[in-house]
Amino acid sequence: MTINYWLMKSEPTTFSIDDLADQPDQTTCWEGVRNYQARNMLRDDIQVGDRVLFYHSACKVPAVVGTAVVSKSGYPDPFQFDRKSKYFDEKSDPENPRWYLVDIKLEKKFDRPVTLAELRERAGLKGMVLLQKGSRLSVQPVKKKEFETIEKLASKPA
Repeated sequence: MTINYWLMKSEPTTFSIDDLADQPDQTTCWEGVRNYQARNMLRDDIQVGDRVLFYHSACKVPAVVGTAVVSKSGYPDPFQFDRKSKYFDEKSDPENPRWYLVDIKLEKKFDRPVTLAELRERAGLKGMVLLQKGSRLSVQPVKKKEFETIEKLASKPA
């Protein structure tokens, strides 16, 4: 089985890595993705066992703060059908769902965050999707070598 690597962004004021650590079994569904390109990855590409970089975005110091593993592959996001949810989509049809999610389980919270500034300084990460101009996807692919480089950076003092 091939393991793929991903980066998932979350604003820490919305859902942080500490929130994931506090969930039952340290597992959550990655709901609320409302971008078709990211949806396609959630629905079609991300599989059980894939590894995830957990990234805090839209905060004072954006950074990769830990890793997770995919524990359930893509399935319809139930919040799209819940009229009380901020993710409700009146155009979504239960027979042909528009939005998907996956479940992730905390693997490791880094002892120290690996900041966006640090990532930009690493020559080996220059091609990373996160670092490309205009890259705004909340779910994005990561190369295995990029993933490993970031794990190594997290294990070193800042």
